Amino acid sequence: MAIKCSIPVIDLEDFPAQSSKLVQAGEEWGCFRLVNHHNILSVTLMSDMKSVVQSLQDFPPEIKCRNTGIIHGSWETINKYTKAVHELLVEISGKLADALGISGFTIEGWPCLFRINQFNFAKETIGSSGFKIHTDSGFLAIVQDDEGVSGLEVMDKSGAFIPIDPWPGALVVNLGDVAKAWSNGRLRTVKHRVQCKEGSSRYSIAAFLGPSNQIVEAPPELVDDAHPRLYAPFTFEDYRNLRFSTKLNDGEALNLLLIDP
Repeated sequence: MAIKCSIPVIDLEDFPAQSSKLVQAGEEWGCFRLVNHHNILSVTLMSDMKSVVQSLQDFPPEIKCRNTGIIHGSWETINKYTKAVHELLVEISGKLADALGISGFTIEGWPCLFRINQFNFAKETIGSSGFKIHTDSGFLAIVQDDEGVSGLEVMDKSGAFIPIDPWPGALVVNLGDVAKAWSNGRLRTVKHRVQCKEGSSRYSIAAFLGPSNQIVEAPPELVDDAHPRLYAPFTFEDYRNLRFSTKLNDGEALNLLLIDP
């Protein structure tokens, strides 16, 4: 039986045919499912990385604090995974820029940051939040979500939360605040959260791509008389500091950078 998906599905092996669908997903949702990416990030490597994550997270806190030898034998998997995910982020970013008609776009030198999420949900916490409502501050994020425990939800344009059910072997790609500013407001930054749906441990691995200290501004192809520049140029570091100082973690900090609010 085919798996149903509540958000757009992008087939990485079907470009340029998927280009218009990719842009539409970015404009309407700010996120999508990514499939057929296994020539870059294989199912085997995804499974191996999840095993590493579970083994690391299961160590007692006092062992984690010492951080001595607990990942012995895991570096090879971690390094392979890091390289593959970064390559995938580069690939998606390039296809997005091409689909928007942006020439000369490059993310060379942009760092890729990882976050491991573990939620030890109990039955009495069902209905509570793991991660509160937020947007990602960067350009793109790839999430290897838990394949057995649901909980991830994204907000659609009406303000309703849509559950993203587990899909083994697939990834979730979120567009962040930088993508919205870079696209001159054309792309959407997606609000999302994690809810406790069942009493179980839940693991996910997220990789975030941001522009380091480069200036973020819309390219000339997306600015004209009908679409004037919306946001003042900024650096990613300054924007993250702005989000931190204002505690506006749901994309609203971008409004403070509007040229004509």
